[in-house]
Amino acid sequence: MMDRIRVAVVDDEELARRILRELLAAHADIEIVAECANGFEAVKAAAELTLDLLLLDIQMPKLDGFDVLELLGSELPVIFVTAYDSYAIRAFEVHAVDYLLKPFSAERLAEALGRARERIQSRERPPVRDLLSTARADRGPIQRILIRDRADVHVIPVEKIDYVESQDDYVAVKTGGHSYLKEQTLADLEALLDPRAFVRIHRRYVLNLARLSKIELAVTDSRVAILSDGTQLPISRAGYARLRELL
Repeated sequence: MMDRIRVAVVDDEELARRILRELLAAHADIEIVAECANGFEAVKAAAELTLDLLLLDIQMPKLDGFDVLELLGSELPVIFVTAYDSYAIRAFEVHAVDYLLKPFSAERLAEALGRARERIQSRERPPVRDLLSTARADRGPIQRILIRDRADVHVIPVEKIDYVESQDDYVAVKTGGHSYLKEQTLADLEALLDPRAFVRIHRRYVLNLARLSKIELAVTDSRVAILSDGTQLPISRAGYARLRELL
């Protein structure tokens, strides 16, 4: 016999949560320990409760299901719940992630739960990076960066960013005198930003062009970027070539 599976139901519609609650009641091993009406509540629940599984709606305001997945990483097995969304369904099918297409039957939910039980036992986790890449394809540059700090979520509009610094498998997002650490490589984040507004000036730095005040020569013919707040960042030869193309 399996232990009870601790589940969080995440959907911004109360009716949808009630339907899931009623359908899940037929499964003796399922225990609903949280009902979340938005993505912020989902991140908080994951940080503060012991969860085994998320039933996660995709279409939600402010933080959608993919935003929640990005913030949680591969912590939890997930069954995605969605109305028709071609990008989402393509991503799920490409990466063999289970989803429920609204409206769904009790039988279809039972099938998804059966797969979830297998994943929980095998400790299999969702392929987060590949799934997000496929789901967000062709949607253009990101407009904001989401950073999780335990149960809190920082939402940073990209135009507020001064620059981003690489710190191994993390990036430090610098904005308004604050620094926020995010588990993501600089190359991955750079690929999501608008290349007309952000430029890789050095192997460790991506700069918001709107923050560039001037470029100065330094020792041995190297250059530094002077930002509007006085911050100085090194510019590599390749970075200078990129800057010249954009300025």
